[in-house]
Amino acid sequence: MHVTARGGRPRLSRRAWFAAASGTAATGLVMTRWDALKATPQDPSTPPPDPTRVPGRFVSEVGSRAPGEQPRRLVRSLALSSSSRTPLQDLHGTITPSDLHFERHHAGVPEIAAEHHELLVHGMVERPMVFRMADLRRYPQTSRICFIECSGNGGGAYNRERMPAAITPQQLDGLVSTSEWAGVMLSTILREVGVRPGASWILAEGSDAAVMSRSVPLDKALDDAMLAYVQNGEAIRPEQGYPVRLLLPGWEGNAQVKWLRRIEVTDRPSMTRDETSRYTDPLKDGTARQFSFVMDAKSIITFPSYPYVLPDRGWWEIEGLAWSGRGRIVRVEVSTDRGRSWTDAVLQPPILSKSTVRFRHLWNWNGREVVILSRATDETGYVQPTVHQLWEARGERTAYHQNHQRAWKIASDGAVTFGLGDLL
Repeated sequence: MHVTARGGRPRLSRRAWFAAASGTAATGLVMTRWDALKATPQDPSTPPPDPTRVPGRFVSEVGSRAPGEQPRRLVRSLALSSSSRTPLQDLHGTITPSDLHFERHHAGVPEIAAEHHELLVHGMVERPMVFRMADLRRYPQTSRICFIECSGNGGGAYNRERMPAAITPQQLDGLVSTSEWAGVMLSTILREVGVRPGASWILAEGSDAAVMSRSVPLDKALDDAMLAYVQNGEAIRPEQGYPVRLLLPGWEGNAQVKWLRRIEVTDRPSMTRDETSRYTDPLKDGTARQFSFVMDAKSIITFPSYPYVLPDRGWWEIEGLAWSGRGRIVRVEVSTDRGRSWTDAVLQPPILSKSTVRFRHLWNWNGREVVILSRATDETGYVQPTVHQLWEARGERTAYHQNHQRAWKIASDGAVTFGLGDLL
């Protein structure tokens, strides 16, 4: 049984809702983000071009996107220290196209010829060695899908005095992307050089003008760290660290040094500029949290979100992304009543460790103003906190690791804005 919404649009009954969830409902009964983006209908007196009348273009050496599908990164630049953000609300699935993977640089993108690039591994090792790219490619290659996230991602919605309303998922959380990475395990290279007893850290150093350097515990280096030179089936892009970068699945992006040129094995952290004056978390008691590497569980609804407008009440599919640096996401819940009650969303496979997962939830909007939220739980039992819980634990001055719940307000006219300020 179906009832009719305003304007004669069919709406799902409860029975049809469950049929839609199992994929058996008729197409078009559940509205998605496509419905919110539909253009003004074409004049029926002007028929669309018929593609069957003329031959299409021939093959090409490199493919391109369809003319009507042109997602873009959002660029924020302050001199040479800059970033560009992934358009989360425009993408599908979990893999980020390489040309839309977020950027974060501290002194621009260096131009490096792979055939001349060298990686020195030295320090507390038996056999200091220099590796060229051809050398690294001779070792057994491995691959994995994982996200990389800047630890400052989400900072635009943490200050209670400047809580935005007109902010997109891209502007808010676009400093996270997911790729399939391939390369050689760092543990393989460390076994090759022979780590000496007493070593407990490494220092990773980049070839950019900032000479980005970060200390990494040896345990992580020997666990799942990778020297990555492939991204999504091709050589990693220059802005992602070409010809080789350090990949630390689940850890903050700044520690995953790009344009890697040196690894020094040490017995203590090197206390570099970017792990002392930066990338530490001031706490409300006046101390600071240092080496806060792991990115905690996080989620964001990407539809509906600003600046979408829902054209009608009825059944809509809420969707978004969740991820955790601690492992797999095991649960995402959605609230459509300002966080008073929660319902489990459906997790769309694949559900991988330290990777983004897409979640979906069918929701019948009654046309009234509402605030919707999501919260993620990972396999360790960690639950994404509210902003009040994060303020209580860490204070309000930190610029990093702001993984609190995100909210969207849907007005009675269907206009969507960021809604966290309405919950304070």
